[in-house]
Amino acid sequence: MSRTHAAKLTGMSPQFLVADLDRSIEFYTGQLGFNLDFRYEHFYAGIVRDGHSIHLKFADAPGDEREFRRENEHLDITFTVDDIHTVYNDVRNKPVPVIQPLREMPYGREFYISDPDGYILAFVETV
Repeated sequence: MSRTHAAKLTGMSPQFLVADLDRSIEFYTGQLGFNLDFRYEHFYAGIVRDGHSIHLKFADAPGDEREFRRENEHLDITFTVDDIHTVYNDVRNKPVPVIQPLREMPYGREFYISDPDGYILAFVETV
């Protein structure tokens, strides 16, 4: 019987379409503590924090879709954190739109914010 080796996934990076690459880089690095990992010309960049990355690509995104997602709390990305109160207090002291304040849920605590392009970022601490 032959054994095959499955390749291991070593990372994952969602790609967000952004209207202003510089503004998005500034938001994620200045407000959320990410670092610029790389930048490719004027239209593409990667940001990273604690080994987790997001890729940002300059492009027009349909505004109606962003509004629909926000109205229905369709999350674009969820970050699991180990101290939600510290993260929440840090975000509240910055010019970051909190669209769902910190709340208790059956699975833990969570809050949601929005980035400049309307992406919804959830922060969750599980119990």
